[in-house]
Amino acid sequence: MVSIYKDQRVGIFVDVQNMYYSARNVYSNKVDFESLLDKAQQNRKVTRAIAYAIESETPDEKNFFETLENIGFEVKKKKLKEYYGGAKKGDWDMGIAIDALKIASKLDVVVLVTGDGDFTHLVNHLQAEGVRVEVMAFEESASKELKESANNFIDMSENPDAFLM
Repeated sequence: MVSIYKDQRVGIFVDVQNMYYSARNVYSNKVDFESLLDKAQQNRKVTRAIAYAIESETPDEKNFFETLENIGFEVKKKKLKEYYGGAKKGDWDMGIAIDALKIASKLDVVVLVTGDGDFTHLVNHLQAEGVRVEVMAFEESASKELKESANNFIDMSENPDAFLM
């Protein structure tokens, strides 16, 4: 049984690219970030809700970022990096980890919205500091180690309609 208390202070950290590609690859759909935020919050006190996004200069990108802000996210953006030979890379793993560590002392619960197994060490460290860690992701694209390390894994695939457009 998962203990949820309305006075818990929650920090929500969303790996936008991970959610975007998971929803696209598994369901050929897009994430409903408003529903995602609501489920992550679960009527608790949100101290911070941060969406980490990559700017790739696509046509609807500005509207998407504004929508995230309008539903309650602080949006952190970084430009997509292009490397010699055409390879492209954009991720926020270090930024998410550093922000979670900086804010952890003000939180009871960290909700990581990602399936990326690179966050397993962060989960273990936050737990050692006394912070409860919940992970939200689609089962099909979530790392086994990440799911097992979390205090609670919220499988978005159990009810995908609640999280998709």
